[in-house]
Amino acid sequence: MISKFLKFKNYRLMPKLIIIYSLLTVIPMAILGYIAYSQYISSIEKQAGEYTPLLLEQAHANIHNQIDELKLLPNLIYNSNQVVGVLREEFYQTNSALLHDEFVVNNFLNTTYISGGNPNVLGVFLISNNRLFQATSKSYSGFELDASSFPFGQDFEWTESESIILPKQISLEFEGNPQYILLMKQLTDYDNRKKLGTIFIAYELNFLESIFEKLNSEKGDIWLMNDQGRVIYHSNHEEIGNIHIESNDYPILNGSFRTLNENENKLISLHTSDETGWTLAQSIYLSELTQRTDMVRNVTIIIFIILVIISLFLFVIFVWNVSSPIYRLVKLMKKVETGDFDVDLPTKSKDEVGLLAISFNSMVNKIKDLIKENYHIEIKQKDAELYALQSQINPHFMYNTLETIGMVIEEDDQETGVKMVTLLGRMLRYSISNKDRLVSIEKEVSHIEDYLTIQKIRFEDRLTFDIQKELETEQYYIPKFIIQPIVENSIKYGLERIEGIHILVKIKKISNPLNGGEEILLVIEDNGPGIDTERLIYLKKELKSDPTIKKDGSFGLINVHSRIVMTFGSNYGLQITSLESRGTVVRITIPCITSDLVASNLKMGESDNEKDISSYSR
Repeated sequence: MISKFLKFKNYRLMPKLIIIYSLLTVIPMAILGYIAYSQYISSIEKQAGEYTPLLLEQAHANIHNQIDELKLLPNLIYNSNQVVGVLREEFYQTNSALLHDEFVVNNFLNTTYISGGNPNVLGVFLISNNRLFQATSKSYSGFELDASSFPFGQDFEWTESESIILPKQISLEFEGNPQYILLMKQLTDYDNRKKLGTIFIAYELNFLESIFEKLNSEKGDIWLMNDQGRVIYHSNHEEIGNIHIESNDYPILNGSFRTLNENENKLISLHTSDETGWTLAQSIYLSELTQRTDMVRNVTIIIFIILVIISLFLFVIFVWNVSSPIYRLVKLMKKVETGDFDVDLPTKSKDEVGLLAISFNSMVNKIKDLIKENYHIEIKQKDAELYALQSQINPHFMYNTLETIGMVIEEDDQETGVKMVTLLGRMLRYSISNKDRLVSIEKEVSHIEDYLTIQKIRFEDRLTFDIQKELETEQYYIPKFIIQPIVENSIKYGLERIEGIHILVKIKKISNPLNGGEEILLVIEDNGPGIDTERLIYLKKELKSDPTIKKDGSFGLINVHSRIVMTFGSNYGLQITSLESRGTVVRITIPCITSDLVASNLKMGESDNEKDISSYSR
């Protein structure tokens, strides 16, 4: 395993990155896609399993309402005293009297039930004292006074409660063979508590179909069965009246469950009524639930494969375009580090890498020009600017940054690599744009943010920072490159001695207590190891001495102070306070220079700008 890993480390960059890209992108995306698809299918089944019982419960409530209305129909008999009187008769003297009473009752049944506005009533049969009264909307057969017509034969015991009889329990059939249930109820004479007879009402089941339409039963079966498992209604009409044997094996009475048989994979949802004990059930094949999802899955797999091929091709091109110039740049930076500035990095692109190469070439040329300008009359000021520029483009910083960029690209962290290239290019662009000595605070702060962000990526959790702006940074100007040397010292000496450091940069406007004018205060504060007392005394002494360029270990601080003093006078500059093991605070005060003042000076020309920059404070 170790030998394979060592061999992998020796692979060329291109195959190594392709393997890493596949391991970190393609394979995880495929796994995530499979997991997402599985979870989505599971959520569909879960939603269907939770939602369907609610629909069944609502449908059951509608069925109860219909059954409750059906159970009220037998009581309509009591609305007619004449019919009740006929039912009380036990004997007839003449046949004409019997026929007359049959006519009265049959006419009442027809008027009340058949023509009474309830289209679901197929027929009404009333048996009393060996008499059969009837009224039907369709022709029928199989219902006679003979006891064999009844589902319970001679052993039938009449009760006052209603009973539901299914078609397969009785021989009654109507024309067209409609599906129905037969409501049976005994009629009692409430005046003398005697039995008047038994009424049978055949009620068509088409009302159930209108209720079940909302359940989308086209993709599965739906049925209603009583507490003994006998089917009252089934979407397959041939099952009506049969005993649903499988219901004995159902694990629940309410809710949903899956059946995982070899030939079928169904989702069965149930709702059992507490009032009647009836169970309303629906079954649907799981393949029907996921039919559209399966199609989307297949299309997604094809698209994913195509995108993987395209992305690999583009990734190879991208890696080549990014890594090749970066490694060339690293080699040239090593030459620059030795003091050889006769280097050039050719480039054809205009992206971040191209801008980095252009900025590098410009940087090298600018360094050579600044070295030559070091011999001019304004040597002190030019030295300050040159060393400030060299501080900005420190080859060690550039080399470390580029080496970090190379590492993150090898680790396939493209986003971080591109980010660092962009930040470094922006820093170099800012460094070589040395036309003006004054820049807006916003630009200087952006430059510091870029620098600190690069260092943050390099040192990770060892470095944190915060920048607080308490004024409109675009409206005020300060000398260029006066913050980074201070921040760089904090990082350099802080991380050498402690594990982590936090840097706080605060920018605000204050009033000068002596002249009442406004000044800009820059505060750079860290929680590093601090400066020992002897060194702090030396630094304060140097800050009060002649403002010339020093090249000792305190170069950054002294350089910034010297430039400010040479530009604005001795009333401004840098102050240091520090406590060992507590941190260091550097305060920089400069005049409050507005954008309007800078613009008015620019109108005078570049030479005037160079000449009158000190007039902002004097």
